Amino acid sequence: MKRIIVYPGTFDPVTRGHEDLVRRALKLCDEVVVAVADNAPKSPCFSLDERVELLNMALADLPGLRVQPFSGLLVDFVRSVGANLVLRGLRAVSDFEFEFQLAGMNRRLDPEMETVFLTPAEQHMFISASMVREIARLHGDVRPFVHPEVAKRLAARYSN
Repeated sequence: MKRIIVYPGTFDPVTRGHEDLVRRALKLCDEVVVAVADNAPKSPCFSLDERVELLNMALADLPGLRVQPFSGLLVDFVRSVGANLVLRGLRAVSDFEFEFQLAGMNRRLDPEMETVFLTPAEQHMFISASMVREIARLHGDVRPFVHPEVAKRLAARYSN
């Protein structure tokens, strides 16, 4: 039986921390489905199509990876791709409470669904997409934190 794990998020933008978690999850599972949340209420920097494109570009070298947009309940999406595992990243203790609640609610909605928590490598622990966006907005150098194409697109987005 193929072990599929779903890694949901807005990925606005995809960071080296996100990439690290996907690579590590592929060591544990046969396939990782990166589920890009529509999440229009958050007013993302990049459109859903752009985020999917950037993820595909940043993770192009990985076999066993699928990037798909989704909206609606995560449990429904997880079922639709034939998975019962969800990957969530924990950077700091402050992430834990929210992620713990989310995992409990998802398990309540689907008792067969399990959440797996991974921490990124120490050099990526402090990176968050919101911090990367803020650095880019203030015309700082985001190249250490994101794929080169993501850095290029962020620079173009905030060039004004």
